[in-house]
Amino acid sequence: MVRYKVEWSLEARLDFIDILEFYIKRNGNSAYSRKLYATINKIIRLLSNNPFLGKKTDDPSIRALVTG
Repeated sequence: MVRYKVEWSLEARLDFIDILEFYIKRNGNSAYSRKLYATINKIIRLLSNNPFLGKKTDDPSIRALVTG
């Protein structure tokens, strides 16, 4: 089976880091951020094996996934 590489834009990476840091500060620990990180990584692995998951965007090389 062919696996595809999922590439994050720089803006998306920085936003994700900001989200993780927000929950660490808000909750006073990193438990939720670790759980969120694991969930996102699981979805990325799923997407790399099934590249047609998610919603099409204007750019044919980009797909959007909404979770939870």
